[in-house]
Amino acid sequence: MTQGTAIPRIDLRALFAGDIAARSALRRGVTEVGFLVVHDTPIGAARVQGVLDAYRGFFALPEAEKAAVDMARTGSNRGWGGPRSEQVDPAANPDYKEVFDMGFEVPGSPLAVHAPNLWPARPAGFRATLEGYYAEARSLSLRLLREIAGVLGPDTGFFDDKFHAPMALLRGNFYPPRPDWAGARDFGIGAHTDYGCLTLLATDGVPGLEVRLGSGHWLPVEAGPGAFVINFGEMLEMWSGGRVRATPHRVIGGAADRLSVPLFFNPSPEVNVAPPGSGETIRAVDHLQRRFNETYVHLQRASGRGN
Repeated sequence: MTQGTAIPRIDLRALFAGDIAARSALRRGVTEVGFLVVHDTPIGAARVQGVLDAYRGFFALPEAEKAAVDMARTGSNRGWGGPRSEQVDPAANPDYKEVFDMGFEVPGSPLAVHAPNLWPARPAGFRATLEGYYAEARSLSLRLLREIAGVLGPDTGFFDDKFHAPMALLRGNFYPPRPDWAGARDFGIGAHTDYGCLTLLATDGVPGLEVRLGSGHWLPVEAGPGAFVINFGEMLEMWSGGRVRATPHRVIGGAADRLSVPLFFNPSPEVNVAPPGSGETIRAVDHLQRRFNETYVHLQRASGRGN
């Protein structure tokens, strides 16, 4: 693969219609690159722009107002995470971005991955906008997984019954301009692989995301509103017996601020995500919660890892 063709770009209408070239590009993105970009999706650019505007309105609030929904006061990842509240790369400093997380609620569940969401009083319509998009993004992600199952094997419905109570996290990432004080160990988000299954990423189109190729070269990848970056996490790599690739990526940050909205789409808690034929049982919730505990600074402290 050449640098210019490393990340496939796929027309989803063609893929869903069974186009052979689109399916071939999907197979390469899933098994060789670990990243792809999709366009002509069921979620239009105007819908995505509305979601980006809602997040931007929240991140523009005074810090004291955002702190009213600070996830550091919880045992989960719901609400606002301020700068340096997350450390995805143990060899780097905590990330300087801000985040806002929401997820799938299961009333009465003891699991942190199904905890109640925290909602700010402002901006107006914030909750309704995010909840509506969250449902659409989950639906699209499951449809993508059917296509991925089809290029990996004969059972296109393999994932269908494994997401009835998904551990699906919708996040807004706000990357401010790279601070003057930032050094070699400071990142908007440090180099990492995602933890779960499939990530559906919308962005405002501002450059910043870089993907590490097998050669070690860092390749920029961009997708404006209406297109999505898709990548895969450690859970799906394990669950597929290594056939799906989880690829490292990062955001160093630049002169402009940047907003991105990933949906981390993960299965129901009890699903066994151990490699096929291994005879092991690895519950999806155990894998995911362990990685959360290693990443969120407030959960590091709760588990005894933080300083």
